[in-house]
Amino acid sequence: MEFEDLRRVPHSLEAEQSIIGALIVDFNCMEDLAAILRPEYFYAEKYGKVYSEIQEMYMTSEKIDFVTVLNRVVAAGIYEEAEAKQLLYDMASSVPSTKNVGEYAKIVVEKYNLRRLISICEDITEKCYGQSDDAQSIIDYAEAKIYDVRAQQSNTAMVELKTALIESFDRVSKIAQDRAAFAGLQTNFRDLDRVLSGFGKSDLILLAARPGLGKTSLALNIAQNVGLQGKTVAIFSLEMSNEQLANRLLASHSGVDNKKFRTGELSTNEWIRMGQSSETLAKTHIYLDDTPDMTVAQMKAKLRRLPALDLVIVDYMQLMSSGTKTASRQEAVSEISRSMKMMAKEFDVPVLCLSQLSRASEKREGDKRPMPSDLRESGSIEQDADAILFLYNDAIYNKETANPNKIELIIAKNRHGPTETVYLAWNNTLTKFGNYKAKKENIPLPDEAPPA
Repeated sequence: MEFEDLRRVPHSLEAEQSIIGALIVDFNCMEDLAAILRPEYFYAEKYGKVYSEIQEMYMTSEKIDFVTVLNRVVAAGIYEEAEAKQLLYDMASSVPSTKNVGEYAKIVVEKYNLRRLISICEDITEKCYGQSDDAQSIIDYAEAKIYDVRAQQSNTAMVELKTALIESFDRVSKIAQDRAAFAGLQTNFRDLDRVLSGFGKSDLILLAARPGLGKTSLALNIAQNVGLQGKTVAIFSLEMSNEQLANRLLASHSGVDNKKFRTGELSTNEWIRMGQSSETLAKTHIYLDDTPDMTVAQMKAKLRRLPALDLVIVDYMQLMSSGTKTASRQEAVSEISRSMKMMAKEFDVPVLCLSQLSRASEKREGDKRPMPSDLRESGSIEQDADAILFLYNDAIYNKETANPNKIELIIAKNRHGPTETVYLAWNNTLTKFGNYKAKKENIPLPDEAPPA
C-alpha cells in the first residue's frame, strides 16, 4: 500500500483528501485556503502536488472542476489517468462538507507543525550526540527553530481596506475616550514623550552616541522612571556589572554623588537619602543581567521567565553575539538588529537598544551632529529601527559658547511621527538627565529630575 507506514508520524489523510475534494466540488473554497495552506503542508506528497496544480489554476483564473483537475494532474505526471480518475472521484464524492474546508486546513497545518517539531527535535538530538557545537550554540539554534514555527503560526490573511478603515476608526474613537490607556510607554522625559507619543509596543528604539556622552545614563534614567510607574523593565548590560548599574540607579534617585559610592565618604544626610532610595527602588520590578557576549536567543529565553514585561533595554548592540558564523561583523550586527526587532514584536514591548557611533561625525567639517549613516557597523540597523535617537553635546566642540549641561537629543527617525531635536538637562555628578527648562539666561536645571 502506498500509505502503509503513515501512522508513524502525525498526519490526517482524511483532511488532506477532503480539501482536494472540496476544491473539485466548489473552487471558491480556495478563498478560504490560499492564505493559510501551502502544498508542502500536505504529508502525502502527491496530494500536495495536486493541491499545487489546483492553486496554480486558481491564480490563473482557470476553470476548476473534476475534468480540468484530472487533465492537469495527468499532464503533470502526478498520477496515471486511471488512478487519478478513481482517486479524484472518491475525494469529490466523499467530502463531508465544503463549508468546513477551513477546519480541514487547520488540521493539516497542525499536523505539519507537529512534524516540523519532530524534525527539529531529531536535528537537535543529532547535534547533541555529534558534540560539534557547544551547548549554548545548540540551545540558541533550538530556540531560533522553534520561533520559526511560532512565527509561521502568527501569519494572517489579507484584510480588505474597508475592514481596516472601520478598525482604524474604532481605535481612534477609543483613544479619544481614554488617551492614557492607549498611550505609548511614558519615559517621563516631557519633550521626548511628546514627539514619540511614548515608546510604542513592538517598537525598536535605537539610542546612539559617541563614548562618554551619557547614553547608558539616559537608558538607566528611563528604566528608573518606567520602573517607578509600576512597570516591569529588563536591562541587559554587556558592558557594566549589575553592581555598577545598581550604583548608577541609586545615585540618580538619591541625589548622592556617584563617586562617593567608591569611597564610602557619605554624610549622615546622604546615608539617610541613600537608604530611602534603596527602599523605594527595591519595590520596583527592574531586572538586571550582566552576562557578556549574549545572543538575542539567550535574551528571549530569560525574558520568557519573567512574570510580566513592559520594556527591554540592551546596552549595547555592538557587544552582542549573533550566535551564528557570519562573513563580517557588519553582517553579524545586521542579523542582531533584525533579531532585536523580531524580539520586540514577539513580546509586544518596546526595546531600547544602545549603539555606538563611528568617528565619521568627528571627522566632518563644520556640524558634528550625528546622522544615521554614522551608526557603527550600521548594516540594516537604520531600516529595522522604528526610532533613532542621538545624544549630542555641543560644548565638546564649542566650549566658549555652548552650555555643557544642555544636551541635545536628536530624534533622527520616527516611524510614527515627526523628527525633531529636543533638549535634556545633564547633571554629571549624579550621571542624571532631567527635563530641560530654560530660564531667561537660557541655563538648564541639571538637578531637575523627571517626576517619579
